[in-house]
Amino acid sequence: MLTPSSLAIDVLRSLREHLRPLVAYHLFFTLLASSLLLPSAAWALTSLLGRISQPVITNAELMGLLLTPAGLLWALAAIGMVFVVLFLQQAGMILVAVRRRDNHYQLAFIALWQTLHRAPALIGLVVVQVGAHLLLMLPVALLLGWLYDLIVGGMDPYYVLRVRPPAYWQYLAAATPLVLAWAYVASTLYFRWILALPIVTLEQATPLAALKRSRDLTRGSKGRVAMVVLGLLLVIIALPFIATWIFDRIFTPMLWWLPERNAVLIPAMLAYLTGYVLVTLAITFIGIAANALLSACLYLRLAHREPRPAAPPPDAHPGRLAWGVELGVVIFALAQAWWIVNSFELRDDVTNIAHRGSSMAAPENTLAAVEQAIVDRADYVEIDVRLSADGEVVVYHDRSLQRLAGDPRNVRDLTLDELQAFDVGSWFGDAFVGEHIPTLDEALETVRGRSALMIDMKPDPGGELALVEAVLESIRREAMAREQCLDMLSPAQSATRCGNPDVIAETRVAVMSPGVVQMVKEREPELRVTLLAQLVMPGTLERRGFDALGLRHNRITENEIRLARELGYEVHAWTVNDRARMSQLIDLGVDAIITDYPDRLTELMRDRRELGDGALLLVKLRNWLRR
Repeated sequence: MLTPSSLAIDVLRSLREHLRPLVAYHLFFTLLASSLLLPSAAWALTSLLGRISQPVITNAELMGLLLTPAGLLWALAAIGMVFVVLFLQQAGMILVAVRRRDNHYQLAFIALWQTLHRAPALIGLVVVQVGAHLLLMLPVALLLGWLYDLIVGGMDPYYVLRVRPPAYWQYLAAATPLVLAWAYVASTLYFRWILALPIVTLEQATPLAALKRSRDLTRGSKGRVAMVVLGLLLVIIALPFIATWIFDRIFTPMLWWLPERNAVLIPAMLAYLTGYVLVTLAITFIGIAANALLSACLYLRLAHREPRPAAPPPDAHPGRLAWGVELGVVIFALAQAWWIVNSFELRDDVTNIAHRGSSMAAPENTLAAVEQAIVDRADYVEIDVRLSADGEVVVYHDRSLQRLAGDPRNVRDLTLDELQAFDVGSWFGDAFVGEHIPTLDEALETVRGRSALMIDMKPDPGGELALVEAVLESIRREAMAREQCLDMLSPAQSATRCGNPDVIAETRVAVMSPGVVQMVKEREPELRVTLLAQLVMPGTLERRGFDALGLRHNRITENEIRLARELGYEVHAWTVNDRARMSQLIDLGVDAIITDYPDRLTELMRDRRELGDGALLLVKLRNWLRR
């Protein structure tokens, strides 16, 4: 009888009995995928995106791309390639488990060859099975988009996400039943077709015939199948977290007991990281193999009334390659550990940028927030600027005044006098009643001689050039004011009161469009420009026109840092408010952190500078482990 417990036991027994050939196949397939399949897929996808010639750095641009024929083709190709690799890997492991042979490594080679031979049928299965799920998703996605436009489409997106007005909850109430209905239908379809992969692999059936046979075999058993599949999925998801927790809470503290000498710490860290890499590789293998064996056991139970694949012959042996290949895995883990330890830099310099001023201690984008950021020792004070109806540069983030002032009108539709009549401080607390919307001129004067600004330009559609020129004119006026100040005061007084007269060199600007970067650089080549991005799709962005790339902190990877070093620009992480995450990003190698709490970053940097080299190495190890 098919029960979750009996099926789980069969999967574990099969994993134990076929461990060696499964490991061999996993190694062979990983080598093939990493050297040929994945690079080819990445090249093809990047080339396709490059032909679109549309930089994708915001969520809106991503959605716009996906709604074009070329973007839709790219998305389908990306999804298809991922599933083709997964199906090939799973098919090979099913063959390893079901086919008996006395030499484990010969069996792995044969399974790899047979999998590649079945590749056309497996690709066809991906097209039919995955394509059906995507077609099922399409009307739901279109309906969700229509509901969004109907209920909240006219509101400022930032206002909707931050304030969550009644319309936001109305949209969620309307969208949730649709999503749940789609999830139910999609999961039913998935469990009905779960045996299609082993049927194509073992019976060499066509994709459509395999889907039909899977539906027949699973009739009346989908509930029990679902319980087992979901249970296994939860275990696979939990394993990495459990392993990380064990290393972090049990083994890492042991390193702190060692003497703070590199001759002792570095070998201990190498041993620690080698063990961690091996455990990570083992968990990855177990997750993949258990999923493949689950399919094989289900197929054998429902199609042939056999509980699990037969055990290998008693005289089965690993072959001469076994020890060399498995030793290679250990050497690989040791090399990875060596690379990780050597990638730790003792450099802790990072620029502290206060997001909209110290916006957790004072109302955002006000002079009070700018003043507090200076007190908190921020290197730069980031502010957002827009143009008013009369062409003045005002410090304000949102398109409309709804969130901070309760007025639905847009900034661009009001004059400076009208804007400065609003109180944008009382919402934050009684101490800030009367705070007005400042101008960029006022913000520049406030930081004069004490800090510097990062000016995030928020142009309205079609108003990019006007905002760029207005911001540059404001910077020039500030430079003239500082020159006049220097002429009037003695050198001893001027340093703190007049500031650096080269305001262009002191100031940064930030934009969210490569086109605006070009506008700025054409007019002021020496002004440092940060391109802010929600994401950067591979092959869509020319990375040589800006001075820094600002990415959401959870999108920053080692590869992004490597690209920045190669091409000579900085990486800025936004918006980071947790001390532990700040520490992780410092060790990852970012050049600047944009935060609502500049005082926390200042304190963290002070604490890290007080650590010895050995203690700092251990901090970096813990941060690496928690990535």
